[in-house]
Amino acid sequence: MTPTKTLAPLLLAAAPALADVPCGGSFADFKQAMAAEAVAAGHDPATVDRFFASAKQSQGALKADQRQGIFQLPFTDFARKVISKNRIEKGQTNLTRHRDLFDRVQATYGISPGVLLAFWALETDYGAIQGDFNTLDALVTMSHDCRRPELFQPQVMAALTLYEQGDFDPATTTGAWAGEIGMVQMLPKDILENGVDGDGDGHVLLKTSVADALMSGGKMLQALGWRPNEPWLQEVVVPDTLDWTQTGLEHEKSIAEWDALGVTARGGSFTAPDLPAALLLPQGRNGPAFLAYPNFHVYFEWNQSFVYVLTAAYFATRLEGAPVFAPGDPAPALDGPQIEALQTKLKARGHDVGGVDGILGARTRAAVQIEQQRLGLPADAWPTAELLAAL
Repeated sequence: MTPTKTLAPLLLAAAPALADVPCGGSFADFKQAMAAEAVAAGHDPATVDRFFASAKQSQGALKADQRQGIFQLPFTDFARKVISKNRIEKGQTNLTRHRDLFDRVQATYGISPGVLLAFWALETDYGAIQGDFNTLDALVTMSHDCRRPELFQPQVMAALTLYEQGDFDPATTTGAWAGEIGMVQMLPKDILENGVDGDGDGHVLLKTSVADALMSGGKMLQALGWRPNEPWLQEVVVPDTLDWTQTGLEHEKSIAEWDALGVTARGGSFTAPDLPAALLLPQGRNGPAFLAYPNFHVYFEWNQSFVYVLTAAYFATRLEGAPVFAPGDPAPALDGPQIEALQTKLKARGHDVGGVDGILGARTRAAVQIEQQRLGLPADAWPTAELLAAL
């Protein structure tokens, strides 16, 4: 077995936890301020100059940040779009090819193979499409932009540390528009904290080494709170008489309680009868239904889109043999402008929906459920034209 080596915790010291440099203004001045902040944090001035020398503003990254329309799709449409027969077959092929590696990840971190396979597939199509944005340009651009500087400025400093240890090239390292790198798309700070030299070559290279990528992904999930060797999601069948106010991420029950309410496992038995679970109805009471176990919450630490998270979790079960979900016959989905109108109305009633963005996320769903209950509608957290009109 190839020895496993994780990055030393001392390397984290150079990355500040918050955005310390004022965002906006001249991009050139902002670069100089970031460089000065790096020197003040203890980095060698000459190294800092070389690191920042080629950084330029990326209009492509800014545009990509503003066009995430795919997350406006409802779960069934999104899942069908991204979970193809080809991706499932490639997943099985990769599982066979790297069986020893997946066994090693599970033995070390308790992460089931399907979970990492699904991330690997959805993030980069098993490493084939890792993004062609210059990573430093993307990170500095997003740090300069004033929407989320507190997220991206520490990533720039983490990339500087990776550069100092020989695992990042400012001119040639590429990845996603938001600065994620490699086959499972990890930000530089995550690489410093959870990067694993899985192949024993002395470097953590997530773009080219499957062993590094999967071991690092496993360690990151563990660090985010994954409970070893526990399930994450299971499809179920729900009775028409269920109290819909008891559904959603905020309402967990024991499996015995769900069983007593008439909820049954679809095509088998309950995966983990001793664990609590929340009942998710991504498209309301007439659509597919899933029980989400404690590990499901970890997905939101990786990605905050409800539709992405549910799709990734479901895809992981498919890769481990679960059947295609039963789509049911849900009420028609609201389109993007209708969701924005809904979010505006919900905000006016004092609900925190996270922003008027046309995306039906977890906070919007929770607010919808509260308003459905207030209005005497089935409180299944699925917004309909009827609810929009009633508001």
